[in-house]
Amino acid sequence: MKAVWITEKGGPEVLTVREVPTPAPGDGEVLVAVHACALNHLDVWVRMGSRPTFPRPIIPGSDIAGTVHAIGPGVSGLSAGNEVVVFPGYSTSRSRERLTGYDVIARDFGIIGANRHGGCAEFVAVPADNCLPKPRGLAWDVAAALPVTFVTAWHMLGARAGLQPGETVLVQSAGSGVGAAAIQIARLMGARVIATTGSPEKMVHARKIGADVVLNYRTDDVPARVRELTDGRGADVVLDHNGASTWETSTASLARGGRLVICGTTGGAEVKVNLAFIYFQAQSIVGSTLGTRAELATILDLAARGRLTPVIDRRFPLDQIRQAHEYLESPDRFGKVVITIR
Repeated sequence: MKAVWITEKGGPEVLTVREVPTPAPGDGEVLVAVHACALNHLDVWVRMGSRPTFPRPIIPGSDIAGTVHAIGPGVSGLSAGNEVVVFPGYSTSRSRERLTGYDVIARDFGIIGANRHGGCAEFVAVPADNCLPKPRGLAWDVAAALPVTFVTAWHMLGARAGLQPGETVLVQSAGSGVGAAAIQIARLMGARVIATTGSPEKMVHARKIGADVVLNYRTDDVPARVRELTDGRGADVVLDHNGASTWETSTASLARGGRLVICGTTGGAEVKVNLAFIYFQAQSIVGSTLGTRAELATILDLAARGRLTPVIDRRFPLDQIRQAHEYLESPDRFGKVVITIR
């Protein structure tokens, strides 16, 4: 089969497309013929070898939609030809965490495309438990653009931040996949959405997908504007995946009793925290990674009914994986980059 193959750390130049053996599904696995695989910033981290747990060689790609091609031993409930969307997180232990559905906190948690071969290939072997039915009528590229960013944003706002109808949420970096998903989800949950981004063009896009107010972080004093827009209170929830680069803005925008939920550190991992300020204002700082299969099932249903729509910026064929990664890191991008395979 044809697949993206990474053998060393580096920039987009280390991405090669080559012929490799087609995997056979193992116990409890199915072989999926990949139709589309969306990219995430995680793919950049995997390519650069940011963590020692990222193996080499590896086929990247965590957001997978395709057709079941073959069934491994011990699998029931799936048949060849089934159209599926793959949940990206997995664990193999029978731990309490695994049984509750939130694999992320299991000790052996891994992500397809980061800790085992992923979907930037014609075929991928995945745990059968990770395969959810793709709703009929949902396009392949749309289905592939949902798992990582929409599940992450849904879990952040719902399970971790406990967002309530009528509350105000500040979404940092509206042009990212998580940011664009969070705007739609927060509106669906009945919240008022203030979003930030860095260009007039992206401000227009953010308004189109549901942001009530969009601020330009390059020219606006974001905390001051958030306070002005909330009668001095601040945002009940701040959603951030940047870390250090937006930390001061995020904390300064947070209301008393507010919740800052963070899922990434694309802008740096080390920050200074004034604990007295946090406890005196009864604020919470909450970490979040991915979500659950049940949340993905809900998201797929909402997408099929037109209630949620991933923003897809550009599509690339598998042979243009280097160009896709270059565009993924471009400041001009708004939304998802998707690799189309079939």
